[in-house]
Amino acid sequence: MLRIVIVDDEVKNVKILKALLRDYCPQVEVIGEAGNVEDAHTLIIKSKPDLLFIDIVMPYGTAFDLLNKLMPIEFDVVFVTAHDNFAIKAFKYSALDYLLKPVNIEELRNVVQKAVIKSSNKTVNDQLAVLFSQYKNNTNPTASLAVPTIEGLLFYDVEEIIRIEASGAYTIIYSVKREKVVSSKNIKEYEMQLPVDNFYRVHNSHIINIKRLLKYDKGRGGFLTMEDGSVVELATRRKAGFLNLFR
Repeated sequence: MLRIVIVDDEVKNVKILKALLRDYCPQVEVIGEAGNVEDAHTLIIKSKPDLLFIDIVMPYGTAFDLLNKLMPIEFDVVFVTAHDNFAIKAFKYSALDYLLKPVNIEELRNVVQKAVIKSSNKTVNDQLAVLFSQYKNNTNPTASLAVPTIEGLLFYDVEEIIRIEASGAYTIIYSVKREKVVSSKNIKEYEMQLPVDNFYRVHNSHIINIKRLLKYDKGRGGFLTMEDGSVVELATRRKAGFLNLFR
């Protein structure tokens, strides 16, 4: 049985989430709830939950204030929040789970199931570190990227990424410090996450880091030589946009 604590200052939201968990997630038990950072801190230390559902903004602080006080974290975390474009982007960078209000039943089931099958909390603190970095530096939310793989998560400094290549529903990440890594995300997801100042999708199958580009050879579209020696095709329809980057 997964032991859950809910932290949200809106009583209505807490009641709804508890009802959804009761009706659709029989493998969990809600062991406590709190409406502010101080009460939540006391409750979590005392009850030692397996999973925390938490809103971002609360009285007397935020979810991040609370989690910072509790580090290192020994439970899984799911953020439950109203739609916030930057917050969602930050969650995606960190690969932490989140739910948008109003909570979707199938998405709730999915995050609970993921928590049930997790055998270790080792990556949670790394994920939170990435999230805090993204959220604090919202003018340049690109320092770190959590990359999901078959084995787990790898954390990248995005500047070290040379290029990303599509491979069916997967992608291959090429970087300065690691050999190529296969990620379970598709290339479109990375295109949406990576900073447009540094990364450009030059082909349906390729995203490159402009800072790691060594040479452009003209042609109908052209070819791009990266600093690791790899050569990437530039699609004709993306040529104008690519050349505009350097004007």
